[in-house]
Amino acid sequence: MCCSTRSRMSWSDLLFVHPARDKYPESEIPLCMTRRELKDEIDKLLSLARERGAEPRQVAASDVVTAEWVRFKCRFGCKGYAKHLSCPPYAPTPAETRRMLTEYSTGILLRFEGVPGHPDLKPDDIPLDFHPFLRDLILWVSSTVHFLEKTAFYDDFPKAFGFGAYPCIYCEDCVAEEHEGIVDESIRRLCRHMDLVRPSMEAAGIDVYSTARKAGWDMHVIPCRDLEYGKIMHGNVVSMGLVLIE
Repeated sequence: MCCSTRSRMSWSDLLFVHPARDKYPESEIPLCMTRRELKDEIDKLLSLARERGAEPRQVAASDVVTAEWVRFKCRFGCKGYAKHLSCPPYAPTPAETRRMLTEYSTGILLRFEGVPGHPDLKPDDIPLDFHPFLRDLILWVSSTVHFLEKTAFYDDFPKAFGFGAYPCIYCEDCVAEEHEGIVDESIRRLCRHMDLVRPSMEAAGIDVYSTARKAGWDMHVIPCRDLEYGKIMHGNVVSMGLVLIE
């Protein structure tokens, strides 16, 4: 990060120097100026998302839907529960996410279509442990979310924060799964990729289906062959990510 040093500047000043501060006192920065800068930044992020193969849409933060039932689906039914630091019980609760959303006015919802490398996916193509099988898809979503968040942060939008999709896959085995016995969030200090890992939307209690529909995308559950876990009937997979910005 490049900052010009000035006498009597605090560390917070060095980190978050507003480009208009030289002309206006911080309390008097025109609202129209900050709105224009935000619009320009969002346009930039939308363009960057498209370059990475995602379809982005700006959404109001108030249209991001949270629900308690989402976390229950993680706790009861998902084989990744408690095995990854991007998932419950390590991820924010629906209530925490709901409170956080009130601090934002807007965000970018990201739509990713398909499974990289598997355009004609069939149930028999999917192994029993399908998490590594979906590695390229998960990294596509996670890296795009992280890239947009960091771009906004270093463009002087420090509140930018991203939510990915699926359990994290930066490591072959997460430290949460490697440790036996009771594991709490303090184990996050041992994360090998702490700078990269973000909670998935669903892990943080976001109702992805309802949020997508509010953005104009009609999402549906993909049926599985004979109701068998993970054996989806086709590869027309739609994944979602979210980047909040203020």
